Amino acid sequence: MLPPGLRSWNGTCRLNNLIASPPQPGVPLAHFGLLVIAGLVAGTMNAIAGGGSFVGFPAMVLAGLPPIAANATNTVALFPGTVASTWAYRAALRGVAGIGLRVLVPVTLAGGVVGAVLLLITPGAAFDLVIPWLLLLATLTFAAGPRPGQWLRQRVRIGRPALLTIQFILSVYGGYFGGAIGLMMMAVWTLIDPSDLKMLAGARTALVSTANGAAILCFLAAGVVWIPEMLAMMGSAIIGGYLGARIALFLPAHILRATVVALSAIVTLGFFARMIRLFV
Repeated sequence: MLPPGLRSWNGTCRLNNLIASPPQPGVPLAHFGLLVIAGLVAGTMNAIAGGGSFVGFPAMVLAGLPPIAANATNTVALFPGTVASTWAYRAALRGVAGIGLRVLVPVTLAGGVVGAVLLLITPGAAFDLVIPWLLLLATLTFAAGPRPGQWLRQRVRIGRPALLTIQFILSVYGGYFGGAIGLMMMAVWTLIDPSDLKMLAGARTALVSTANGAAILCFLAAGVVWIPEMLAMMGSAIIGGYLGARIALFLPAHILRATVVALSAIVTLGFFARMIRLFV
């Protein structure tokens, strides 16, 4: 059953409180160029240091998509890149703290579905209020990197049941918005798993892909994905992912991370200004 806010439109389902106007059959040339460039940059960023949503999401909003539709469409557009990363890590896939992926994947799937449904039933005006704070949380998490997890591991110990509960909660966030979700997972995992962060990279990409994949199924079923805009960004994001993997061979990740933090701070401030303009 789809959420109550869903209704039929031209043979597809859409949320009447999310989409201010129906998706158009084509993308204006200026918007197409914006989305292609944003996809290229976002794909490159995700391949090297993460944070591609800080480019993809605002680009969708600038292209005229309502924020919830922009979030859903951006998630779908960047999804192939995370899947490709998971495939690249396939030989190194492992569980976390002795908890196998056979347990973690279903928990993450469930959380991703719950987060996506919460997004779909959130009124558009409410999401306009929430999104700047989510961007701020993601920006601070990305800026901090792995340090909070390392600091907490020296002071806090959590058991496996607690880890699974937190993994579910993080997956809900991943399905709802997902900015810096991979870093959040890693920060929590380091509280119980002392493995080197590189050893956890495979699980991170696999479970981020799982949460995003679950959310994408909900978004597509609900009809909130704007297909032309999604395709415009997806193609260049795939190219960017390949280029990013090549660039990562010689570009220090901390340089790109600093760039992502600066960019995400600007984007966050912009959405706070937008919120003030809409509601004050």
